[in-house]
Amino acid sequence: MELGAKFWFGIIGGAIACAVAAVIVLLIIGAAWARWGFFVMFLLLAVVLLGIGWIADRREKRRRGLPG
Repeated sequence: MELGAKFWFGIIGGAIACAVAAVIVLLIIGAAWARWGFFVMFLLLAVVLLGIGWIADRREKRRRGLPG
C-alpha cells in the first residue's frame, strides 16, 4: 500500500503548523513570565486552560443533550 505525496505533504504541513504553534505559545508564556513573574504567569495559564475546559464541557453537554 502506497501512501502517496498528498499524505506526506499533509504530514509535513501538520508538523510545521505544530512547530509554529508551539513557538507562539512559548513566546506568549515567556513574555508573561518576564513581565509579571512566575506566579502570575502560572495563574494566567491556569485561568486560560480552565476557560478552555469550561467551553469544551458546555459544548459536550449540549451535544449529548444533558441538563445544565
